[in-house]
Amino acid sequence: MREFDKISIQEMSKEDMLMIIEALEYTGTKTEIEGFISLKNSILKELSSLAESSEEEFLDYLNRSCEPQNLV
Repeated sequence: MREFDKISIQEMSKEDMLMIIEALEYTGTKTEIEGFISLKNSILKELSSLAESSEEEFLDYLNRSCEPQNLV
């Protein structure tokens, strides 16, 4: 198997990304395990940086884009 340091999320849907972010938030809140919240914050920070937006703007964008599925 080839070794790698980073994984690309290039082919991940917005719905899947929003679900991952929300699941990390929910799990971190319910279990009080800071690692889940930290991972969610890290992912959100990286994605918003790539989108050249604030974290709040990026999360709002995901929520608006995924509204028909009522994921959040």
